[in-house]
Amino acid sequence: MGINDIARQVKEASIKLAAMEAEHKNRALAQIARSLTERENEIVKANQEDLKRSVKENLPEPLLKRLKFDQSKIADGVDGINSLIKLEDPVGKTLLSTGLDDGLELYKVTCPIGVIGVIFESRPDALVQISTLCLKSGNCVLLKGGSEAMATNRILADVITKATEEAGVPANWLKLMETRAEVSEMLKLDEYIDLIIPRGSNDFVRYIMDNSRIPVMGHADGICHCYVDEAAGLDMAVNIVVDSKTQYVAVCNATETLLVHEKAAAGFLPLLKDALEQKQVVITGCPRTQKIIPVAPATEQDWKTEYLDYKLSIKVVDDVDEAINHINYYGSGHTDSIITESEENAARFMALVDSGNVFWNCSTRFSDGFRYGFGAEVGISTSKIHARGPVGLEGLVIYKYKLIGKGHVVADYSNRVKTFKHNKLDKKFPL
Repeated sequence: MGINDIARQVKEASIKLAAMEAEHKNRALAQIARSLTERENEIVKANQEDLKRSVKENLPEPLLKRLKFDQSKIADGVDGINSLIKLEDPVGKTLLSTGLDDGLELYKVTCPIGVIGVIFESRPDALVQISTLCLKSGNCVLLKGGSEAMATNRILADVITKATEEAGVPANWLKLMETRAEVSEMLKLDEYIDLIIPRGSNDFVRYIMDNSRIPVMGHADGICHCYVDEAAGLDMAVNIVVDSKTQYVAVCNATETLLVHEKAAAGFLPLLKDALEQKQVVITGCPRTQKIIPVAPATEQDWKTEYLDYKLSIKVVDDVDEAINHINYYGSGHTDSIITESEENAARFMALVDSGNVFWNCSTRFSDGFRYGFGAEVGISTSKIHARGPVGLEGLVIYKYKLIGKGHVVADYSNRVKTFKHNKLDKKFPL
């Protein structure tokens, strides 16, 4: 069966899934969680096959870390699903209700987007997160993971589809693609697919945008920053920067560039260097940094690079405004944090840094759908559309307007027999 026929089947399933009750969806999610636990050994075995093959193929170490899907990752996935079950159904919420006239009531009600195509990297846990979020939000999904995770993705898709079949979810709500050719074909299927979410590099996201008429929710590079202000507590700053860089380096919300106020640099940088050396972090720095600590010179390219590794570039800046300008020029609009005791500087930073996530006195690693309480995420959007930052359930629904009348016709208003009242109503959609 070709991708066109597969997408058509998924589109047909999306109509049924959109109307599924919250309790039914939650039962299906619970069945997925049970099945992941029951088939744990099969999943781990498949993942080990992927890891062995990828090592032979010299897959970079950061990608190998993302690829690993062991008992601990499965347990995390199950915890995420259980958390998702507890969340309110995002579908069917009344966002607005207006009485256009007596007996003529307008409602703005959330609904699923429909069919979502997601192209993601080597992380098999992304498949679990994305599919369960789509199910909870009433969306059908076409998934394309990296070829390095092929065996793991296959068994995970099998576990999830069989579990949901047992729970009575419409058949064909989830389909797994495996070839680049299928992705190229998918980009042409605007008749069936409502949204594409690519997770990868800026070049990859740009390629998707340039080669499809389907709306794209772009998750680009994670060039994240910490800025240590002159009013920062040095111990706190060291702890936050070390966590932001090293807690898990192979992820998009890890800090890649550190900016330090010139008045804090002499006291802060030697402390940070000692802490980072314990984590085997390679440091590059601007000329002002090199005068304080012995590090390799940073190049223009360093400010534009997502390392996903134990490497950090450091720049000393004159003030908070220079830090803001640097972030807005070189950053990817992902996550940036200021460390300071100055509320004024924090407010300025948080107002002017143009990113989806802007933090004060905390690690950039908090930028995550699960940590935000969204029940995991399908990705982090750096776009400025209906969803920005970690995209959880709320980012996977749109809305429709529903109008209820009692024989009302526009001619009465055109002829001024009746006039609109536009009264705000405190009512939920009644059907």
